[in-house]
Amino acid sequence: MTSTHGFWLAGRQATGESDFDVTSPWDGTTVGTVSLPTDAQVEEAVAAAYAVRDEFAATPAHVRAAALDHVSRRLVERTEEIARLISAENGKPVKWARGEVGRAVSVFRFAAEEARRFNGGEAQRLDTDAGGQGRLALTRRFPKGVVLGIAPFNFPLNLCAHKIAPAIAAGAPIILKPAPATPLSGLVLGELLAETELPAGSWSVLPVPNDRMPALVQDERLPVISFTGSETVGYAIMDSVPRKHCTLELGGNGAAVVLGDWASDEDLDRAAARIATFSNYQGGQSCISVQRVIADAAVYDRLLPRIVAAVEAQVDGDPNDDATDVGPLVSEAAAERVEAWVREAVDAGAKLLTGGRRDGAAYAPTVLTELPAETTIAREEVFGPVLSVRKVTGEAEAFAAVNDSKYGLQAGVFTHDLQAAFRAHRALEVGGVVIGDVPSYRADQMPYGGAKQSGVGREGVKFAMDDYTYERVLVLTGLAL
Repeated sequence: MTSTHGFWLAGRQATGESDFDVTSPWDGTTVGTVSLPTDAQVEEAVAAAYAVRDEFAATPAHVRAAALDHVSRRLVERTEEIARLISAENGKPVKWARGEVGRAVSVFRFAAEEARRFNGGEAQRLDTDAGGQGRLALTRRFPKGVVLGIAPFNFPLNLCAHKIAPAIAAGAPIILKPAPATPLSGLVLGELLAETELPAGSWSVLPVPNDRMPALVQDERLPVISFTGSETVGYAIMDSVPRKHCTLELGGNGAAVVLGDWASDEDLDRAAARIATFSNYQGGQSCISVQRVIADAAVYDRLLPRIVAAVEAQVDGDPNDDATDVGPLVSEAAAERVEAWVREAVDAGAKLLTGGRRDGAAYAPTVLTELPAETTIAREEVFGPVLSVRKVTGEAEAFAAVNDSKYGLQAGVFTHDLQAAFRAHRALEVGGVVIGDVPSYRADQMPYGGAKQSGVGREGVKFAMDDYTYERVLVLTGLAL
């Protein structure tokens, strides 16, 4: 028997007039039933957040930091329970779900630290010109207002954490909208926040259906929108509210470059293992999963069979099993889309080296070569356990291949050459370059976001806080400096 989960309205639990079931992508069982807020309840949450914005901005740093520390500690205490919940509603293997909980623990800890040191003020003397004699400028950051955070399904806990934690740390009220397929993890964060002493109205977690979101997006009382999800939806949001501050973390088709100096057997084994793992982790449903491998001709023939073998060694199956590496996609429709894209690529001339099979919502880890440039899977984000391997000659051709994409989130470059690392950092049109590893590495405190069609703004606690706030200058006059 499943229970009905209420949502969190201005810091208190509430229920609406209708419910919906959250089902497991693995076996279709009902994981939980979630109550949906009515339009009147959404209005109540927005009004409460707007009303408390000045009070919350003035809340002492130690109060906000204590609340964030509390959530971090409680996540540690409930790690296994929450990991099982993530796995149930999302379908990711439980071992990856445990890692997600651990990352959320860090996000709230980082946010508590930033709350204590953020906005300390920066002094600037103005007597560098005669007209500024006796004057001093003090610059501090203040919240832009209420944040509307919209989170995706692929990291249903940690990407909710990346919306909520920086907002609380900065003193900005937030209304969090978790993904419809995976609302339960976000609602758990509401449980933990309700145990704190944050002002009523400073946060809400509302599982609002997507078809009711336009009114919320356009509400003038919500001047900041932080969205993580698809390119199509993200830019539609931005286009609909051109005067709002929008941060968008969108798609990618992450490239892993293997240069010619990464040539020993140990090097190639490590690259193949990392590529296989991170093209398939989360079922490939990560914006920085490895989708494209770009290998120098000097190592291609030795690397390719290693990649295929490492991909075939990935264990797919029941996400509840600790041995499982690759679980199902979030839905059967998602797996059918991946299946169609692979079929299109093979029909166009791509070679299928392994995988290419669908079973319900599960899609087998797949490797393609000789992928025609005009195919959908070559140009778009597959968001599934599929990678292609391409042979190039030399560093310049490899970097050009990375940049031959409308996306620019992160890239990985396997090389021992320090000069090549700096050339990659200069040449690659991405938000992050990872040397000696795949593009899938992310530390939750570092700036994370992309170039080109991969979005605008940055996640990473301090950097999100910058996006949620603005600088205000105080000029002091008549000082004896």
